[in-house]
Amino acid sequence: MTLSLTAVGLGIIVLGAGLGIGKLGSGAMEAMARQPEISSKIQTAMIIAAALIEGVALFAIVVALLKG
Repeated sequence: MTLSLTAVGLGIIVLGAGLGIGKLGSGAMEAMARQPEISSKIQTAMIIAAALIEGVALFAIVVALLKG
């Protein structure tokens, strides 16, 4: 039972991280299309934010595996 709950939790973590990074990328592309002159600043901020989202997701996966 615990293993199946851990698997569900891991799936939710992965879906959340994927949706978050997808939304981030979508917003960044939209912003770069509107203001191409600052696209390098937007891209840098997007990469940093995506790395932070992935870091939190990885931490959540480790916690879920340790608790499960």
